Amino acid sequence: MREEHDVPLAGLTTMRVGGPARRLVTAESIDDIVDAVREVDDADEPLLVVSGGSNLVISDDGFAGTVLHIANEGITVESGDACGGVMVRVAAGENWDDFVARACAEGWSGIEALSGIPGLSGATPVQNVGAYGQEVAQTIAQVRTYDRHRQEVRTFASADCAFTYRHSIFKPTDRFVVLDVLFQLRLADLSQPVAYADLATQLGVEQGGRVPLADAREAVLAQRRKRGMVLDADDHDTWSCGSFFTNPILSPSKFEALEKRATERLGADGPTPPRFPASDGMVKTSAAWLIDKGGFGKGYGMPGPAALSTKHTLAVTNRGGASAAQIAGLARTVRDGVRDVFDVELVNEPVFVGHEL
Repeated sequence: MREEHDVPLAGLTTMRVGGPARRLVTAESIDDIVDAVREVDDADEPLLVVSGGSNLVISDDGFAGTVLHIANEGITVESGDACGGVMVRVAAGENWDDFVARACAEGWSGIEALSGIPGLSGATPVQNVGAYGQEVAQTIAQVRTYDRHRQEVRTFASADCAFTYRHSIFKPTDRFVVLDVLFQLRLADLSQPVAYADLATQLGVEQGGRVPLADAREAVLAQRRKRGMVLDADDHDTWSCGSFFTNPILSPSKFEALEKRATERLGADGPTPPRFPASDGMVKTSAAWLIDKGGFGKGYGMPGPAALSTKHTLAVTNRGGASAAQIAGLARTVRDGVRDVFDVELVNEPVFVGHEL
């Protein structure tokens, strides 16, 4: 376990903003993680847990407490057979995309559409990471955590994680620190059915078709690169938290009201809001569409240091030298503008630390 003081936090986040931590502890084992959390809690001090930093916007003032950087590693195959698939335990500090790459190479099917997502494996259950028709809730068997209230290691079965769209029992609280995740993957050389239309077109199959795992992974990476969603130090379109807002889920009547507003703004023959079925009769629409049609196109805000990606309107990006306040200001402008035009409230995916949107 390594301890440092007054360390800038910008370098630990993909948005590359954030002031200093009073104390930074890097924990490389489960015992180190648990010991560090217990020490902070016993002293009744503030704690911020940082994984890959891909979902954080830390204030320019930094964090006046202990920042725990999760860095434990390990991928262990616990069992595997043709009927039950393979059970793989992944340490919270393992790079997520490295694990996906290994899964595709090993013939472990079920997470190939989640290729290229930045961050560490322990963060994936927190917001039920998903993309291109897959989400981790479909393959997670267990999540092992440290429960700060009970002061004990506590394991959650998948059914107890309360997974919903970009949400889980872990997201709205700092009570649980993820230690590792047990995945149940299928033993197969082919992907799971391709659910995303653009991905299917790129692969030359019908939606619902299956392709070799390596082909699915490369197609997903190509789609993400096209949108600036694969980390690249030389590409400022990737200096972001990925998708900054979740896709709104609306009641049927709210969606009808959105369609009416869209017609008033864009004309009867103009584009209409995308519509996708959601659970309980609700309707999911596209945050990117709302942002674009609300007047915030690709590159909005440039040449300022905070701007929307030139590749995808859903990403708020740091063009170099942006402050956390500038990132928040741009996101606020977009959120409020969409609300004024379409009467739909966008909800941010990243967690704000030390400030609010």
